[in-house]
Amino acid sequence: MIDKTNIYVTVSEIITVSARSHNSVEQGQTATLPCWVNPSQSAEDLEVRWYRGDCFDTPVMLRKARKFVHETQESSYNGRVSFGVKNAASGGLKTGDVSLKLVNVTIGDEGVYTCYISRDFSHDSTTASLSVTVTGNPPLLSAVWKEDNVVNVSCESEGWYPQPVLRWSDGTKDLNRENPMYSRLSSGLYSARSWVTVPTSSEVSCSVGLHDEHMQRARMRLEHYQRDSLSGGWVAFGILFSIVLAGLVLRAVYFKKKDFQSSTVNVKLEDPKNEFITMRGNKVRDSGKDFPDGDEVTCLTAIKGTPGFSSGQHYWEVSLGNVNVPEPKRSWWIGVTSEAEIPRRSDFSPNTSNGFWFLSSSPEIENTLQFNTEPRICLPIQSRPKKVGVYLDYDKGVLSFYDVEDERLIGSLATVFIKEVFPFFNPGKTDRAHMEILQRTEQINDADTEKPTETPSETRGEGE
Repeated sequence: MIDKTNIYVTVSEIITVSARSHNSVEQGQTATLPCWVNPSQSAEDLEVRWYRGDCFDTPVMLRKARKFVHETQESSYNGRVSFGVKNAASGGLKTGDVSLKLVNVTIGDEGVYTCYISRDFSHDSTTASLSVTVTGNPPLLSAVWKEDNVVNVSCESEGWYPQPVLRWSDGTKDLNRENPMYSRLSSGLYSARSWVTVPTSSEVSCSVGLHDEHMQRARMRLEHYQRDSLSGGWVAFGILFSIVLAGLVLRAVYFKKKDFQSSTVNVKLEDPKNEFITMRGNKVRDSGKDFPDGDEVTCLTAIKGTPGFSSGQHYWEVSLGNVNVPEPKRSWWIGVTSEAEIPRRSDFSPNTSNGFWFLSSSPEIENTLQFNTEPRICLPIQSRPKKVGVYLDYDKGVLSFYDVEDERLIGSLATVFIKEVFPFFNPGKTDRAHMEILQRTEQINDADTEKPTETPSETRGEGE
């Protein structure tokens, strides 16, 4: 027998669904995939199903008979999905807004989602795509000196999604470079690497980003100098390099002081019995006497610290000013040395090839710091640091310097430490502000007050 029952569906019962087809969000953020019923009507009594691909029976989210159904839900979405709203004026389910809200988005959530709505004898569906982006680490720059007065500068950055673009520039134009190499990491994220060959006196920057958005940049300036042993000044350096003298890494990385809490050490100044410096506790400055080697900063005013280090990770901080001097010090050296005794000769040039690794500031160059490599490398800065943090990873051969107040990495020197190294300082010459090696503080019986392990005594001078 043929069932001749007629089924009539009125126009008002026909469901039409609309959605915003393309949506993008940063990993870790919350995504909303807008979907709504046309014309506007209550969706409270409708079955609403969101699913991916052909996984109709294992949905991302399912609501029917005014209840959420969790038994068949795809497990990776458990606790992460709910109804959202397509805009601020939306009335939610009461007005037919069935948008999907997804929290803590991962790159695994990227794809096409189907918004399916049904009621009695009518149903409709549409799709919405979700793109996920991840902004990677700021570029890491490394410099290797080659023959013929050129430097091979490499740039690498990781943690991107999707695959980023990498560009080189000298500040005025794009530079020719080796084709960038992109790799997919086990995490699903991408890394990028490239290099350029530039003259030993030049400036380069590397930019990595997602289609000219979310760009991360790092910049390096190279200057080629050598000390003239006769005049004590600097002249153009003309020696050809066939080996790597030092490795340099620069990265615009932010840090938190608490990250170094377990590595913090109390560094104390040795008493060098040097008439050209004045020391009180852990404060030091020049003595104000006439210097036989002129006004240029040399090892005549340099000083070592203790303890020495032959393994492990160690962090200490140096203050470069005080309340009585409005501006931070303009002349200083901060780093480490493997030399048991500091040479007091005016013709001695401390550099990375003879057991000295340090960062310095020059009174003559306002917005630049330097590493004592040969050739010398200059680091552009926004302003002179008031407090410098030093992080020594002896085992990995990395010495890093941080602007503590800005919580930013200034730069790192990469090398191989063979002998014991000691903290190394130079307060410079004719500088009103003193240099102070800060001491770690410790909590007393979990109280809120802190007690310094050492209190430096008062220092002489106008700048104290």
